[in-house]
Amino acid sequence: MLAISSKAVRLPRALTHSKRALHDLTILPSGKAAVQQGPPGVARFLGRYVVAKLAKAGSQVIIPYRDEDEKRHLKVLGDLGQIVPLEWDLRRPDQIEECLRHSDTVYNLVGRDYETSNYSYDDVHVRGASDIASIAAQNGVDKFVHVSHLNASHDSPSAFYRSKAMGEERVKDAFPTAMIVRPATMFGAEDKFLNNMAIWPIWWKLNHMQTKVRPAHVLDVAQALANTFTMAPIPGTFNLPGPSTLTYDYLLALVSTITYNPVSGAPTMPKRVALALSSLAQNVWWPLISPDEVERRYIDDATVPGDWATFGVVPDEIEEHAITYLRRYRSADNFSRPVVFPASRETSSVSPPACPPC
Repeated sequence: MLAISSKAVRLPRALTHSKRALHDLTILPSGKAAVQQGPPGVARFLGRYVVAKLAKAGSQVIIPYRDEDEKRHLKVLGDLGQIVPLEWDLRRPDQIEECLRHSDTVYNLVGRDYETSNYSYDDVHVRGASDIASIAAQNGVDKFVHVSHLNASHDSPSAFYRSKAMGEERVKDAFPTAMIVRPATMFGAEDKFLNNMAIWPIWWKLNHMQTKVRPAHVLDVAQALANTFTMAPIPGTFNLPGPSTLTYDYLLALVSTITYNPVSGAPTMPKRVALALSSLAQNVWWPLISPDEVERRYIDDATVPGDWATFGVVPDEIEEHAITYLRRYRSADNFSRPVVFPASRETSSVSPPACPPC
């Protein structure tokens, strides 16, 4: 969660340092205080960019944290004294209140894309979000911005998406004028999207690579959130999908084209095999794909219109930025070679261009 006031801004960071994640962060643009709660996940990725944009606008940001090492990279995003770390716990209402009680705007970016023995999806996305919204309302916060997901749905086969939908309802009950923002899967420098495709393409060949997604640039989403700093509260739900609908087939070809690495020749893994392997992977302590993540690889992104205009942002296409984030996977010989994008977004099994002669 993140809180900002006209006098000070506080940015919350990862709530828990768990074995896998990165996304618990919240920012408030009113200048009072900013707090984040929850296990690592969305906040660490999206949150750093929101914090940077709010700090650049002159706000003071409070960063809630659980681990000393989890907040260091945010300290340099603002001037001296502008980024204020504040220790907290998602299950401690008194600590949440301490972070929010001087704020007039709160951004809840707390979330996680996998469950652990300490935090389930409901703990973070439902109960955690509800507690933050309730405490914000009790302390007179003027604006509450809750970040959910484009595919949030009560009927989804994914527990992650179901918890996101339930969290939205709880937030609306606790804070009726809340702004619910639903970004699609985001790509950026430290994403788990393009980078993961470059390293583990086999996990993106599920569903025969025909799953349709609408990836959004993390900087566009961060700008949209930061723009709410100067906006009057607009109750409602706002969708932020990328400008184009693409298949995993096209995206894997795009990654191969940019990196000049051959398209993976691994066969498509049957769903039941992928679920079994991902279940076994939960027995190790380092981050690995979870069964719910496998389930999500079979779910198309929602076909809803985007609400970018509400925030004054025009989203960029993934091809405009992919080389920035993928060039690192090229060999030294190919590092400076030009990019020739796949011929058609509609064609399956697109082959990348052959590596130009030296």
